[in-house]
Amino acid sequence: MSTAANPAEADGAALAERIEAARRFFARRWTFLRGIASLEALPPAGPPEIAFAGRSNVGKSSLINALTMQKGLARTSNTPGRTQELNFFVPEDVSNAAGVPPALAIVDMPGYGFARAPKARVEAWTRLVFDYLRGRATLKRVFLLVDARHGLKANDREVLDLMDKAAVAYQVVLTKIDKVKAPAAARLVAETAAQIARRPAAHPRVLATSAEKGTGIDELRLAILDIARP
Repeated sequence: MSTAANPAEADGAALAERIEAARRFFARRWTFLRGIASLEALPPAGPPEIAFAGRSNVGKSSLINALTMQKGLARTSNTPGRTQELNFFVPEDVSNAAGVPPALAIVDMPGYGFARAPKARVEAWTRLVFDYLRGRATLKRVFLLVDARHGLKANDREVLDLMDKAAVAYQVVLTKIDKVKAPAAARLVAETAAQIARRPAAHPRVLATSAEKGTGIDELRLAILDIARP
């Protein structure tokens, strides 16, 4: 006589399958498409786009490299503000055959919060980013990266206001979570979720990641895959 499968085991197996599907999706060969400094240079609207935003040196490039399993895809630097443009990355395999997730574009946005930045540079950044956020129909979600050692800062909240105003969906991702002790990390996730709870465009779930240790990378891949293949 056969017995029904344990629901917990079935759920665990289903989750493992989804994680593996997400890993395979990101295991494709990714390539730099172009960097743009003005809306006129944007590539034609095509696949779904997800964008990464955050303070300078929050770890955007490192996280993109960890997601795609390509160490040199996005350039990393200890120099604040190195990313000056909207940098587009796409998988080289853009096949949309049956059963294959549609292509996805990853956009690495210029970092903000750089010290002693000229006013004109800050204004140009704000104009480029806001115009992209509100005018790009294929942009499905912005992942706002926040350094777990510092939590949400004033200029992070300014960008949250900007995205609420642009009515673009966004999700907060804590980076460098390995630098925070476990009890404090759990508390930080809960506190951050509470801080964004009433924001109209915010996703309620806060993700905690470490590009160095691999923490939370599977969860972030799953969130992105759900966007690319709803």
